Amino acid sequence: MAAVAVACLFVTQASAQEEFAPPAGKGKLVVLLSGHAGPKHYKDFAKDVAALGYDVVLYDGNALQGQTPSALQSMIAQARQMPHALPGKIGLVGVSLGGGFALGWGAKMPDDVAVDVVWYPVTRFYLRNPDFAGHIQVPVLMFAGESDTYHDCCLIATARSLAQGAAAAKAPFELVTYPGVDHDFIRGGTGYEASAYKDALAKTDAKLKAALTD
Repeated sequence: MAAVAVACLFVTQASAQEEFAPPAGKGKLVVLLSGHAGPKHYKDFAKDVAALGYDVVLYDGNALQGQTPSALQSMIAQARQMPHALPGKIGLVGVSLGGGFALGWGAKMPDDVAVDVVWYPVTRFYLRNPDFAGHIQVPVLMFAGESDTYHDCCLIATARSLAQGAAAAKAPFELVTYPGVDHDFIRGGTGYEASAYKDALAKTDAKLKAALTD
């Protein structure tokens, strides 16, 4: 795996962001929203995505709690200013809590987001908004562990219900599940599962490449 340097870290009025530059120097922009554990927990994941050729800008998903979709739009606008980001629509990647915001808000931002990839996202909101799937406007790829019971936030039953709703609405939504896999299965995560992580990372790359080509 090519070494990926942290190119920039600074704090603005809105939020802190950390850029992980791609090996080639510049790349299509991927905005990565962390889970509840905070950005530090997701740095290895950010580096792995950047090593695939993307300019990854990592944000703290906790900063979106209590906010509105405009907060995510502000993060995207900030990320576009990063020195290694190529212009154009972005890839949005969210994990756990950040995945809930990426899914709930980012999937309805077609002007900015080309593709929305969510790893074991918080899906409880779907139980309160069962018509959500009909409002998806951005292609979504979702990964879920079939043994995920973490705080009941990301249950496989809810993921499958969401997939069924999306299918009924003919929304651009794909669900990939991993038998026996728990929450936080990324590299460095408490539920790390190597084969699931490798597969999901490869599928993430393929989805991003397909959506972010000029």
